Amino acid sequence: MEHQSQWLKWAVELQALAQAGLEYGRDKYDLERYARIRDISADIVARHADLPLETVKELFCNESGYQTPKLDTRAAIIQDEKILLVQEEDGLWAMPGGWSDVDITVGENSVKEVKEEAGLDVAVRLVVALQDQHKHNRPINPYGICKVLVLCSLLGGSFQPNLETLDSRWFALEALPPLATGKTTEAQIRLCFDAYHAEHWTTLID
Repeated sequence: MEHQSQWLKWAVELQALAQAGLEYGRDKYDLERYARIRDISADIVARHADLPLETVKELFCNESGYQTPKLDTRAAIIQDEKILLVQEEDGLWAMPGGWSDVDITVGENSVKEVKEEAGLDVAVRLVVALQDQHKHNRPINPYGICKVLVLCSLLGGSFQPNLETLDSRWFALEALPPLATGKTTEAQIRLCFDAYHAEHWTTLID
């Protein structure tokens, strides 16, 4: 596992260097070299992740400009010592959330995702943590992700059938269901409970 993750780290770094070179480079021969480096990095990821090369290129090589992490918001709604989780299409469970849209704030995105996935209206209370997903979640993705854990207060609503989730339920900390660990881990849920119970909470930053 450590050997594979090191290959992925090298591939991610090569891709980021190539992307920056393609954005800021001016010499046509250098641009050809940067494009080739990016192709090689995609091939490395495809071989080690056992994915089609074209799929990797779509996910891994589709941006321009200086490469920065993607934002993934996850909303923690806790009531009566239980946390709300939504069931993904694969049957696993996670805190509601997703990629942050470019035209709204992180807080607005958290509220939107809860409404879409769980049918609930919430208000943002505080940011529990800003985490490097590669340090906390598996599997590792071939691009940087900043996970924003947001504690929210419940205002109302109820689950509605939708295209993203199968169900939503409340779970006690000691009775958690099988989790979609790429999105939510038990440690992240416990961290949100800690923030919920704290009189004063300082946002944790990796």
